[in-house]
Amino acid sequence: MGANSSSISELPENEYLQKLSGSEPISENDPFWNQLLSFSFTTPTNSADLKLLEEATISVCKSLVEKNPRTGNLGSLIKVFLSRTKELKISAECQNHLFIWQAHNALFIICCLLKVFISRMSEEELQLHFTYEEKAGPSSYGAECEDLIEELLCCLIQLIVEIPLLYPCQHTDSNWWKWLCSWYRGRYSGGVTSALGDITYSISLEAVTTLIVFLSCQLFHKEILRESIIHRYLMHGRCLPYTSRLVKTLLYNFIRQERSPPPGAHVFQQQTDGGGLLYGIASGVATGLWTVFTLGGVGSKASAQLEQCSPLASQSLLLLLVLANLTDTPDTPNPYRQAIMSFKNTQDNTAFSSSNPHAFQINFNSLYTALCDQQKSDQATLLLYMLLHQNSNMRTYVLARTDIENLVLPILEILYHVEERNSHHVYMALIILLILTEDDGFNRSIHEVILKNITWYAERVLTEISLGSLLILVVIRTIQYNMTRTRDKYLHTNCLAALANMSAQFRSLHQYAAQRIISLFSLLSKKHNKVLEQATQSLRGSLGSNDSPLPDYAQDLNVIEEVIRMMLEIINSCLTNSLHHNPNLVYALLYKRDLFEQFRTHPSFQDIMQNIDLVISFFSSRLEQAGAELSVERVLEIIKQGAVALPKDRLRKFPELKFKYVEEEQPEEFFIPYVWSLVYNSAVALYWNPRDIQLFTMDSG
Repeated sequence: MGANSSSISELPENEYLQKLSGSEPISENDPFWNQLLSFSFTTPTNSADLKLLEEATISVCKSLVEKNPRTGNLGSLIKVFLSRTKELKISAECQNHLFIWQAHNALFIICCLLKVFISRMSEEELQLHFTYEEKAGPSSYGAECEDLIEELLCCLIQLIVEIPLLYPCQHTDSNWWKWLCSWYRGRYSGGVTSALGDITYSISLEAVTTLIVFLSCQLFHKEILRESIIHRYLMHGRCLPYTSRLVKTLLYNFIRQERSPPPGAHVFQQQTDGGGLLYGIASGVATGLWTVFTLGGVGSKASAQLEQCSPLASQSLLLLLVLANLTDTPDTPNPYRQAIMSFKNTQDNTAFSSSNPHAFQINFNSLYTALCDQQKSDQATLLLYMLLHQNSNMRTYVLARTDIENLVLPILEILYHVEERNSHHVYMALIILLILTEDDGFNRSIHEVILKNITWYAERVLTEISLGSLLILVVIRTIQYNMTRTRDKYLHTNCLAALANMSAQFRSLHQYAAQRIISLFSLLSKKHNKVLEQATQSLRGSLGSNDSPLPDYAQDLNVIEEVIRMMLEIINSCLTNSLHHNPNLVYALLYKRDLFEQFRTHPSFQDIMQNIDLVISFFSSRLEQAGAELSVERVLEIIKQGAVALPKDRLRKFPELKFKYVEEEQPEEFFIPYVWSLVYNSAVALYWNPRDIQLFTMDSG
């Protein structure tokens, strides 16, 4: 970019940036663009780098915001980018090998500028900056001029879905890509991966990032955007036919988890034979601004985080979540959500429904594997939730897997480390379990999966335990954590609903799982007695004084009694449906039989206590007949024998415990701020000033 700049602080004085943001219009055919765009650098790898860049160039961006209505230079830059991308498809004829490099650099600059524009103006004002028309006057905006916003959005989508990654000749039948691969093989000893694949990776990432930036106007509004110019472009018109291909590509980017090229990998190097046309054109102009721009760039070390992940996969997933959570318009449901709801397995040969034009096929096995591997991130858990809740094909496939533990264990680990996770991530993990436990086949199969040495479970050494027993342990632990810390009724309700769904299929419960079920009931019993005592004391103290209002102990008591009732129903469900499969639960029940005495005559629990009381009395009698000082093994033997002898008709039948997850009304009020908080905190190489964010408070991200 012209003469060397010695430091980032000198960026505002750079002559090319000054000209771009100056008062003079620059034609899209001006040689200036070749000079501006022929720089070599690696895109900044984290938001800290972008923050430094933004702070260094803010004066340039402000100047462009002010003067662009008179110069139209933003529009000219976009037209230059569009022309470069068109050259991608005619490269074989024009023999121009500089196109992809300059297209990437142009897109990076456009993305940086758009981010500033969108954060400082309304969508209507932004649209004016895109509709400058020189022929009608220096400050005129023509209605007839081409719609640059829609054209740019379509171009970005086309880049994402059409540019192959890493080994392009193996992923496409396109003749021009085959020709380009062949040319690069002849020019670079490192092969296609080190030269072409790395720059296509970068331009794909930049296209995904720019689409996210286009949609980021939501960050600067407290209310959910239900009508948006950008949304309208993406859900109608020229962008609409690309819906299924875009969703499919973003999913495959997530599945592949392609690692980013090492810093500087896509910078074109001079060859011993002079480098040909590419280097000859670039060498005179690539010694400017960006050769000293080393924020995560040439010669610097990539962050440890980026070494362990795929920026393109992460960014693609964020864009997918943003698109899937766009609000429906009065006349059009969100097509991206429709695509996510309806895609099928590549092995599914049934016909697509004509009612959904956005359906497609994808490899479910690859998607399942990626979902299992990536559950440590909020966004992967949110994607899993969306697929299980909204796509019946994917839900059926997941429930039919014989290695379901690969998916469930990472979810349980999220819940186990509840102290380290944000509340939204915990909610999503818990709702996933609730959705899975709606299926009786799942509830049976998890008790058949035997696990060895669960190292992350620290309360007790678990050398061997079923997946079902482990699930019970983790859910109970979550309830106990919630009782002592967050006291979130929503969390309680979903935990208990999952346990209730499983209760009729409890099988061969681990002794520790059985103990924890009764221990949780013990904890609830103590809490119930404590609140009851506080209410009694408060009532006595208030008889002689009317100065202060009474605490609402009645409400607390009702909540606790609801939870106790649910726990009794869960125990009862297990006893009536699978008592002979669970001697450890009967053992734990007998060991703590005194806990249940106070609830025997309680009007809220009398009915549900009948079966529990019957089981306790029946097995207590058999143990008394067997004599005193029985060993644990002998007690369990007596319980197993008694389970066969107990007449089933003596146990009162209750309605089956079944709970189904249903999204609340207007779920976008929860999901849209959540998704954008993930973008704000997790997006690669994107930085927004926290003072500008309106959609959520910083501690909610």
